[in-house]
Amino acid sequence: MYEDKYKLSLHNSLTRKKEEFIPLDESHVRIYACGPTVYDYAHIGNARMAVIFDVLVRILREIYPKVTYVSNLTDIDDKIIAASEKSGKDIEEITEKFARIYNEDMAALGVRKPDIQSKATQTIPEMIELIKILIERDYAYVNDGHVLFNVTNFDNYGKLSGRSRDEQIAGARVEIAPYKKDPADFVLWKPSDDGQPGWNSPWGRGRPGWHIECSAMAEKYLGLPFDIHGGGADLKFPHHENEIAQSCCAHGKEDDLSAFARYWVHNGFLTVNGEKMSKSLGNFTTAHQALEEYKGEVIRLTLLSAHYRQPLDWSDDILIQNKKVLDRFYQVLYSMSDIEIDENIKADEVLEALCDDINTPKAMAVFNSIERKNDVEYKSKLLSAGKILGILQENPAKWLGYGQADDVDVNLIEKLIEQRTIAKKAKDYVRADDIRNQLSAMGISIEDTPDGVKWKKL
Repeated sequence: MYEDKYKLSLHNSLTRKKEEFIPLDESHVRIYACGPTVYDYAHIGNARMAVIFDVLVRILREIYPKVTYVSNLTDIDDKIIAASEKSGKDIEEITEKFARIYNEDMAALGVRKPDIQSKATQTIPEMIELIKILIERDYAYVNDGHVLFNVTNFDNYGKLSGRSRDEQIAGARVEIAPYKKDPADFVLWKPSDDGQPGWNSPWGRGRPGWHIECSAMAEKYLGLPFDIHGGGADLKFPHHENEIAQSCCAHGKEDDLSAFARYWVHNGFLTVNGEKMSKSLGNFTTAHQALEEYKGEVIRLTLLSAHYRQPLDWSDDILIQNKKVLDRFYQVLYSMSDIEIDENIKADEVLEALCDDINTPKAMAVFNSIERKNDVEYKSKLLSAGKILGILQENPAKWLGYGQADDVDVNLIEKLIEQRTIAKKAKDYVRADDIRNQLSAMGISIEDTPDGVKWKKL
């Protein structure tokens, strides 16, 4: 049953205002988000999108009985072709490698894999059919082996991004080619030479443009219209603008832009010292690199620490701060290891905060203020909230490092601790302190507790 006690609101990029989310079908919510182009390691900004939409899907699943989440992998693109030519490796080898790494990295961040993760190359027939319809309806034309969308024939082009005609041309970020009728026109299909991947089509052997793939995949797996679409703010124009143009014009819904997707959600950029993170500025970080230095939950909580629509300044300081937050809660959970939780006790107040446009800073403030009336209720609420936020999913002892050290002799540690215990019982405190110092020099911290000595890696 639909949990009507929760009212989810979202800032809809299409209407530029926060609205109550009302699904087309309360028994089945459908959501799509644009995934990465798999030719290299994913930018940490890609990870922010994946984490934000993972939280959104978790919220929806707390409220509605069925949610279908689709996200794509772009595995045919000029960047991939260039990577293949540069490395001498087959395109399939490159895309399979980086698709696998992307999914492994996102899993390390607690991101659940979408219900459907479609590759662009699996939807070529649907793209061709969609392009044929656009040509028939005079929204696309063929020139010099290319098929292009005719922007000037669609009066509502630019309504999602709010860009003017001049801004549209400048923002398209592509060379004004001689086969275009208008500088703002964008490619639906392009020819492939013998050394490039290609598929047979009515316009010759070629491959799809970037934008057409998501229109085709969203319709194939979710039907039209569906509830929520989105991704990073950088996709709003031209990618999402072009998706709306393609899908609405193909289905005779030129005057109803919500006939493709009803709510649009876009997350803000990552910055470093206030500047947008980018390769050209030399401040670029991949999710893979971040995971080599920090645990996945630390990165995840950092990505959730600012409201999703706002910029997030990425730094070691904020990562260290969030590690301390998680260490504190894991220490609490460790101290409550023998307490069984009550699955019926939920952190409703945290979910309510998240229902206010995925307000993760507000949710974390509420999370931090959960009152400790009794240990069963407190632990149950912590883990309930952690499940929705995607944190506190590790074993507390493992997280804190108790009894775990990969690069030291565990048997030696246990033997030294036993010798220290014997020394303390004999009141040989000098010997006991010497053993503590010896363990410390090995990078091992020990803690005397009512349940015995606990040790962990420093």
